Amino acid sequence: MRFKQGKRRVLHLSQGNPRYQYRLRDEVIQRSPARIGLGLLLDEKLDISQQCALATQKASCILDCIKRSMASRSMQVILPLYPSLVRPHLESCVQLWSPQHRKDLEQVQRRATKMIQGTEHLSYEERLKKLGLFSLEKRRL
Repeated sequence: MRFKQGKRRVLHLSQGNPRYQYRLRDEVIQRSPARIGLGLLLDEKLDISQQCALATQKASCILDCIKRSMASRSMQVILPLYPSLVRPHLESCVQLWSPQHRKDLEQVQRRATKMIQGTEHLSYEERLKKLGLFSLEKRRL
């Protein structure tokens, strides 16, 4: 079986790892500081903060796209778009990064609920109640 050179990488996990140099035939396999596996971005220290930042960034971009492309800010227009397009990014692999990164993720939901017409002046908890949503922390539990 032939392997493409650009697709092979070694990710050394844990701090006590001796970091051997691996070869496939005569070619040295390059080290990688972080890799995506099964949709999860991990680094050498098994830190998932990059994954959380990436998920937050994707969800924010989608939310901004909704904000720019929708003329109406009514509840009937915006509310169905949020759970189908934005929230899946915030909840993917949530069991791994909760509770340390929940504030970043919850911030995106705060922006989404504030975007709906008539909810700008309400507190976050009141907006959630009015829209029939739960906080991401409560959904995780």
